[in-house]
Amino acid sequence: MTEMSIRAAAGIWTVRAGGAVLVESRNALVLSEAGHTDVIYFPREDIAMAFLDRTDHATSCPKKGEANYFSIVTKSQTLQNAAWSYEAPLPGAEPIAGHIAFYATDFVTIEQI
Repeated sequence: MTEMSIRAAAGIWTVRAGGAVLVESRNALVLSEAGHTDVIYFPREDIAMAFLDRTDHATSCPKKGEANYFSIVTKSQTLQNAAWSYEAPLPGAEPIAGHIAFYATDFVTIEQI
């Protein structure tokens, strides 16, 4: 695969952090890119946005554009820059606009249920 592809993720996907369910969605997207692990993007309307705090951190991707980051704030900790979003994605990545992806870590679980 040389290009990037975005498709609907089958089934129900969740994100958990700090004992809380941040997301449960039937409308997640899978972004596949050569040389990278697939990334699940969740529509904002399915995310408990009260757990996310926008940060000043930003990165740039030549295929997707500029990513803005969020920290996850739970009762026990703040996970810095643990999620990201392409709010104005480049052509070819438009389906992920309005979606947020999360880094899977020891503290953040992303799974299909």
